[in-house]
Amino acid sequence: MSGRESGPMSFSALLIAAAVVAFPAPPAPAQDSTTDREAPETAKPYAPPSASKSVEVGNYYLRRKKYVAALSRFQEAVKTDPYYPPGHLGLGKVYEKIGLKQKAVDAYRKYLDTLPSTKEADEAKEVHEAIARLERDVKTQIGGTRSRPSGSDSSSPPH
Repeated sequence: MSGRESGPMSFSALLIAAAVVAFPAPPAPAQDSTTDREAPETAKPYAPPSASKSVEVGNYYLRRKKYVAALSRFQEAVKTDPYYPPGHLGLGKVYEKIGLKQKAVDAYRKYLDTLPSTKEADEAKEVHEAIARLERDVKTQIGGTRSRPSGSDSSSPPH
């Protein structure tokens, strides 16, 4: 029986040797200098767009009333740069449009807090007016009475 065992064993060894000869290993990466230069570029992790680009796209979606898409882009902007005022302004606008009034107030306040100068804060009169209006609405909702319709979808839960 030992003769039969050596026969298949020799055949297997012969097949392995033939495969090694027929299919040589690829060259080592150190031999190809272009691979070394390209490897870091292909291994880069995802880098989100700049805050200004995210706000630009968010405003595009906001103008087209695509509020979920706009919200996502403004959130991306403030995550990328928490001190970028237009990101917070965009969040405030979207939250106001979808009826999340307290979140809108918070975002508008953050916008005012991140403005680099008092002059720009003074120019943000519309934001101050929106905050006052939304705070009145929030207080009215908390009190359980609504003096006037807010124009938002009444099926959305108050926040």
